[in-house]
Amino acid sequence: MGLFDTFSISASGMTSERLRLDLIANNVANMNTASRPNDPNDPVYRRRVPLFAEQLRQSMAANGLQPKGIGVKVRAIVEDPAPPRIVNDPNHPLADEQGNVAYPNINIVNEMVDMITASRSYEANVTTLNAAKSMALKALEISRG
Repeated sequence: MGLFDTFSISASGMTSERLRLDLIANNVANMNTASRPNDPNDPVYRRRVPLFAEQLRQSMAANGLQPKGIGVKVRAIVEDPAPPRIVNDPNHPLADEQGNVAYPNINIVNEMVDMITASRSYEANVTTLNAAKSMALKALEISRG
């Protein structure tokens, strides 16, 4: 594995964590979006999360497959299957006959924990990228000297 592989791995990690942060922001922005319960014409927003998959050039080449790179990628963005929060608010304009309103299955505490871990992972990838860049610059200085 060479120095440019390190750049590629770090960049793929930063890209994936950036998408994860975007999804978290979208979840938080939609957490108070109300819907009519059990109404197919007014579906409830569902929490979205990324599924990550690693990319390994060596294992793919060993299996006779075309290498697609190394690092991490987002395989899919999936909706959380947890049921929506049902709140009894008979005065809400979207309340059903029983006075219930459906809200997305989003917990702000979970979103904040995910946001902290995503931002720390992003920072770790930035640190790795900067260390690799510093080593590459040192190698160039040694070769000139």
